Amino acid sequence: MTLADLPAARTESDGTAVVRLLSYNIRSMRDDRRALARVIRACAPDVVCVQEAPRFFRWRKHAARLARECGLVYVTGGAPATGPMILTTLRATVEYAEDVLLPHTPGLHRRGFATAVLRFGPSSRLGVLSCHLSLQTDERQAQGRMLLERLAGLGTRHFVAAGDLNERPGGRTFRRLAKELQDGWAVKPWGGEYTSTPQHPQQRIDAVLASKGVEVLGCGVPAGLDGVSESDLRIATDHLPVLAVLRVPPETTTESPAGPTA
Repeated sequence: MTLADLPAARTESDGTAVVRLLSYNIRSMRDDRRALARVIRACAPDVVCVQEAPRFFRWRKHAARLARECGLVYVTGGAPATGPMILTTLRATVEYAEDVLLPHTPGLHRRGFATAVLRFGPSSRLGVLSCHLSLQTDERQAQGRMLLERLAGLGTRHFVAAGDLNERPGGRTFRRLAKELQDGWAVKPWGGEYTSTPQHPQQRIDAVLASKGVEVLGCGVPAGLDGVSESDLRIATDHLPVLAVLRVPPETTTESPAGPTA
């Protein structure tokens, strides 16, 4: 299957938005940056949930450069979220954005969430959360619970979490998330399944998880990208990207919540 098999991004006559969302661990842009930009551009995403964005010296410059080279704009995340980041096209109107630091376990890398509420067209609102969960089992489970709480607090009827879960689908945290949310690959598999490692893909530890009201039109590792070689996917970073096409219904005036809650 190629990218042409997926529906194009659009806003339908009833206000429903078809949104392309890409989740990608970019390993702090330590690999081939040109290949990375080629991959992202070829996926033609409306939203990119990044993990391991630059977060140290001159991180803003690096984030801005990546966004510019991919035809996107920076929304939130990077260093303030300790790695997760959200980029979008100008199609998305940003209603709200917040970086969330999670409780820190001494001796482990501190984690965070990049979150935003995005509007597509006149009335399709989508809460978005980019995450990179812990390598440590107990901490990862706690972060999974906080992820669900944070999504529920975004104040949107429809929401999606995307990122590197550091766990396969059979793991306890992954199963808990997939019970509450739709696992995009399990609902509507498209393209490839395994995301790690690019040289020898054999495990799925990256996922796009959507709330029940969002229709998943396709989700998986993209193949047949125009202008992108198999070599590009291997040298861009140490993960393969996950592309999901989501159909987000509009919210009526009476249905639309006031906004994010504490």
